[in-house]
Amino acid sequence: MSEQRTGEAPSSPAVHLVRIMRGGMLVLVVALALVSVPRPGTLAWCGLLAVAALPGLLVPEHPVLGRLGRIAEIVVVALSAAALDTPYGATLPYLIVPVRAAALFASTAEALGMALFAVAAVLGAGAASGRLGTADFLIPAVLWLLVTVAGGLAGRRMYQRGRPDEPQPYVAATRLLTQLRTVARQLPGGTLDLGGIAAGLLDEVVATAPADRAAVLGRSGGGRLVVLAQRGPERTDWETSLSADTPIAEAWVSQQPHLASRSLARSAVGGTVSALVVPLVAGVRSIGLLVVEADRAGAYPPETVANVRGLVASAALRLEAALLFDEVRALATTEERQRLAREIHDGVAQELVMVGYGIDNAVGSLSGVSGADEAIDDLHTLRAEVTRVITELRLSLFELRTDVDPSGGLATALADYARTVGASSGMRVHLSLDESTARLPATVETELLRIGQEAITNARKHAHAENLWVTCEIDPPYARIEVSDDGLGMPAETGERSYGLKIMAERSRRIRADLRISPRKPSGTTIAAVLGTRPRQGSVSAAEGMEADNV
Repeated sequence: MSEQRTGEAPSSPAVHLVRIMRGGMLVLVVALALVSVPRPGTLAWCGLLAVAALPGLLVPEHPVLGRLGRIAEIVVVALSAAALDTPYGATLPYLIVPVRAAALFASTAEALGMALFAVAAVLGAGAASGRLGTADFLIPAVLWLLVTVAGGLAGRRMYQRGRPDEPQPYVAATRLLTQLRTVARQLPGGTLDLGGIAAGLLDEVVATAPADRAAVLGRSGGGRLVVLAQRGPERTDWETSLSADTPIAEAWVSQQPHLASRSLARSAVGGTVSALVVPLVAGVRSIGLLVVEADRAGAYPPETVANVRGLVASAALRLEAALLFDEVRALATTEERQRLAREIHDGVAQELVMVGYGIDNAVGSLSGVSGADEAIDDLHTLRAEVTRVITELRLSLFELRTDVDPSGGLATALADYARTVGASSGMRVHLSLDESTARLPATVETELLRIGQEAITNARKHAHAENLWVTCEIDPPYARIEVSDDGLGMPAETGERSYGLKIMAERSRRIRADLRISPRKPSGTTIAAVLGTRPRQGSVSAAEGMEADNV
């Protein structure tokens, strides 16, 4: 039986089972009583018991009517057992019904209370009728009271072992995801896009507070924040480490706004600057920071800070929802890729290997047979094609299983993939990797990795290249992934290759990256995905001389 709580639909399995149990036990005790004591008084007691059982049959889960009905059943059973002169207490077996119903629909404590109440009611009714000292009443009463206590409470314990109080994980996940889908459709714009929400917050803040540079930073692994959105005439190299002694780290820990008189960037220029850092807090957790800077002193008086805090407070919950949605989507995508990889490996790949073995056996059988040379040549050709398809499947499996390691980073994942593909296809791979310690958002890293994988796959399958150049530059929020080959170049976009280019374009739009496809001289193709603007070199660090104050 499954537990029924207040407010659940009356068509739950628990309600149906309890109705069946009540109805069956009621029919049993009524038949037993009528057979044992066939007189009008017996029929009246049976009718009274049926009336007392109505709340349990109709609304057993109701917190008030259900409890009152169980009490009434115990009282009627006790009085009828004392009033009907039978040697075995014809109605006493029904006592287990209200006690077990209390265990299922209320609690173990209430079931124990009902059991004790049944003991008191039966013994009290027996004493009042003068039958308590008689063996034909006392023996069956004690027997059925013991069965009632043990059976009712044991039913509760068996139920608790069979099913925990909380819903099954997948049931709970289905309910939550269904609610998330409904809420997402009702949101303004119908989206939970992390970058879009962060960019919208920046637009609202910049319209309220003067800012030459602004950014929204979000949480990530490795003790650093990542840039979710940024505004300004040029890219700013924010110091995102939470271990550094900066207003950014202090605002994150204290969950209070901070003002600074110097730029918060690692590579900042000199001059007078006003900087404001406001934490985005959802509940009791810091989920991000808003950073704004103006190239003048006193740009953020208390009233401006108050206005910015109001905007940030209203946006924090939206940003938290988007972050959670990104995590759920990433987990679901990873799980689906792993599932597909397992199915391909255990299904088609194994079957193709067996086909290859069968061809090898056929070649061995035909060897030495006169006139079979042409058939053997055809089998060798077929075997080579099967080997090629198996190689393609293995590379596809590797692509499905490849992901960005939280400790390794995007450059490492892309380099490992390029080396593996190059070794399998005979291409010479040239790597140029430049990755800072700061990280991009996990979803952005994943999309850039997939773009790079698709570009490498195009070079391997369609360009027939001998050399592959892979460049990866990561310095958040800037990133550039570039794949070049010396193959056949870019023919008309048809078939599978055209589909691959469309997928890369969709992934680029999703993370607001610029996808560039161009011919490479003297031959080949270059595909690049660029996020943000290239950082300026040779700037002076602003870590020294930073002054910060609590607002």
